[in-house]
Amino acid sequence: MDVLNDFMLLAGDRLWTWIVLPVLLGLGLYFTIRSGVVQLRWFPEMLRTLTNKTPTDEHGKPQSVSAFQAFTISAASRVGVGNIAGVGTAIAIGGPGAVFWMWTMALVGGASSFVESTLGQLFKVRDKSGFRGGPAYYMWKGLNARWMGTLFAGILIICFPFAFSSLQANTITATVSSSFGGKLEWLPVVIGIVLAILTALVVFGGVRRIASVTQAVVPAMALLYLLLGLVIVGLNIERLPEVFASIYTSAFGANQVVGAAFGTVLMTGIKRGMFSNEAGLGSAPNAGASAAVTHPVKQGLVQTLGVYFDTFLVCSITAFIILVSTPDLANAAKGIDLTQDAIVGALGPWSNVLLSVIIFLLAFSSILGNYYYGESNIEFISTRPAVLLGYRLLAVAAIFVGSIASADVIWNSADTIMGVMALVNLIAIGLLSGIAFKLMRDYSRQRKLGLDPVFTRALLPEVSGIECWENEHSVTGNLPVVKGETR
Repeated sequence: MDVLNDFMLLAGDRLWTWIVLPVLLGLGLYFTIRSGVVQLRWFPEMLRTLTNKTPTDEHGKPQSVSAFQAFTISAASRVGVGNIAGVGTAIAIGGPGAVFWMWTMALVGGASSFVESTLGQLFKVRDKSGFRGGPAYYMWKGLNARWMGTLFAGILIICFPFAFSSLQANTITATVSSSFGGKLEWLPVVIGIVLAILTALVVFGGVRRIASVTQAVVPAMALLYLLLGLVIVGLNIERLPEVFASIYTSAFGANQVVGAAFGTVLMTGIKRGMFSNEAGLGSAPNAGASAAVTHPVKQGLVQTLGVYFDTFLVCSITAFIILVSTPDLANAAKGIDLTQDAIVGALGPWSNVLLSVIIFLLAFSSILGNYYYGESNIEFISTRPAVLLGYRLLAVAAIFVGSIASADVIWNSADTIMGVMALVNLIAIGLLSGIAFKLMRDYSRQRKLGLDPVFTRALLPEVSGIECWENEHSVTGNLPVVKGETR
């Protein structure tokens, strides 16, 4: 096991350092410039589109999940272990400077998120629940490369519902066990069984049940964690200027606190940041494509907002909790233990129970989001009911196995798999980005006319492979038309 762990760690580091990082940053900067910094310029539009009405069918029922529900599905996957254990690991290894690179990655990655989720909406397909899509679909429909889509789908299935969900379950188990002093040897097995049952009850209900659960859980967990962080920061408010200073001064290496050189700070911040916000990774478009909206750009904007929600809100809360509460990082624990020690040190032993509740909400919602990503890609490979049933059973089993397994190999394996997955997706969105920018210009044109933008595939006659968006009625359903509006 140690040999496998060392191999995966080395392979992941080489892959990220020499291949994924240059492509990720290069494309992110290119998309930022090409779009006119859309991830900042259209921030108010992100908030507006988040609450757009859902287009309805001829019976007056929603065509699929709403823009907000798609946002909560992707946020459910983003917000989990990476926001607590991942940030703790980043700070323990790279020091406070890793936080700066997580923020930077979110800003640059916002443009990549816009492109990939816009493409996911454009090339979505219909299914019995509404719509599904994602990178596998735009590789197939947009690049005419089904083999590439199948490769991506296979990697994502290994990465999210199996590896990442195992990490979420492992973190829940570790936190709950720690609350009981780690003395109950049978507790991880019980937790694993309970988690597996709860997961099965939700995922066997399909995407609409997942959306209903995440729509309730995600805002609640974010608010609860935000309040916890504000209390701890408030108790240590005098250290806040020092914390901000340490984040910026240690961002460029030679970290005197933990001895981290620039390369370590940079790579740790970027990897942990991408694990958390998933910008450019190719995961969020799977959720974005499920939404019923009137224009593909709307989900590009909503999913970019999801990057900010994850990094600038939830990840930053964890970072401030740790940095205002843990003056001595040189002797600090790593991962979830660092965050846990900081919270207990600030609020007392009772907060272990509160943290367990928060981590359960974070990680369980992430398990549901990860599961949906896998289901969307399983259906890309095969729509046979037996295949979907087998996937659901394996995904539930992975939750139990993750609850009782060692986390080290899973973490390092997930890093390597995530790097391969990101690389395949980045190549695809780089090749298709011109289409996303055409859609952006069309959206901007309609907004300048005072319209709520509507897209039909007749607006892109040169692009083949667009399966939905046949005509205006199929897009808008029974949405009311603004008085005086013409199209």
